[in-house]
Amino acid sequence: MDARLNYYGNPLAGKALKHFLSASKALSDSTLPATIQHLVEVRASQINGCGFCTDMHTKEATHAGETSVRLNLIAAWREATVFTEAERAALELAEQGTRVADAAGGVTDEAWADAAKHFDEDQLAALTTLIAIINAYNRINIITQQPAGSYKVGMFG
Repeated sequence: MDARLNYYGNPLAGKALKHFLSASKALSDSTLPATIQHLVEVRASQINGCGFCTDMHTKEATHAGETSVRLNLIAAWREATVFTEAERAALELAEQGTRVADAAGGVTDEAWADAAKHFDEDQLAALTTLIAIINAYNRINIITQQPAGSYKVGMFG
């Protein structure tokens, strides 16, 4: 499979990506736990069918110490016993925030309230931004058909 566009080598796309990367850096520097960030990135990427991001974020999570059991159960997190209540709240918010078109009501007040029990205001801002950013990356990769499987940990810095 070949990408439709060498998006990551395109000068105009590179200018836009600098801003995405800046936002991503702010999120990685936030107090939102890295474990939560990895779970959310993987789950949104799975929902969107973004192979490139699923490949990237599972490898980054593994490198950060995430277990294969937990990574394999992300798609079935509701029935899995390996996630904390905070992780479950983040995964629910990520799913509802990603499935906006599927879920006519968007993010429910219940999902937001549950997340607010586990995260402070800055962490909620980071979580909300992370969900938006990973969805944007997913869409770029899906539209341009970026192939999955060749990502190397740390490849983008």
